[in-house]
Amino acid sequence: LLKKMGELQEARPLMEEGLWGCRETLGDRHPNTLSSINNMAYLLMKMGELQEAKPLCEEGLRGRRETLGDRHPITLESIISMASLLKKMGELQEARLLSDDVMGVMRETLGDRHPDTLISINNMANLLMDMGELQEA
Repeated sequence: LLKKMGELQEARPLMEEGLWGCRETLGDRHPNTLSSINNMAYLLMKMGELQEAKPLCEEGLRGRRETLGDRHPITLESIISMASLLKKMGELQEARLLSDDVMGVMRETLGDRHPDTLISINNMANLLMDMGELQEA
């Protein structure tokens, strides 16, 4: 709730406590722990703490790939988050690789006209524009 209200500094210690509790009680690969990891990374991204968010984003993605596989919708959400973080950090080529993977999987599994596929296509076009690749966008 605090995160939604924009009180990010107040939300941070509570998120950290929740993440620590999940790790200790449930283990690092439990779905709730992985959600807490991703939520913490998202909070840090919202706060502009991109360097601090990156290892958590990577850990959450790695955990979801190991437990759910590369094509699971929740894993795809983690890949999208990682691509978004990389874009914000200026690592556009790395963001492009991840975005391209997501777009391909969504086209294959959901079809070209599914709303989630269309969002991934739009995200890719925006990224290509940011990279100055206007023809490809």
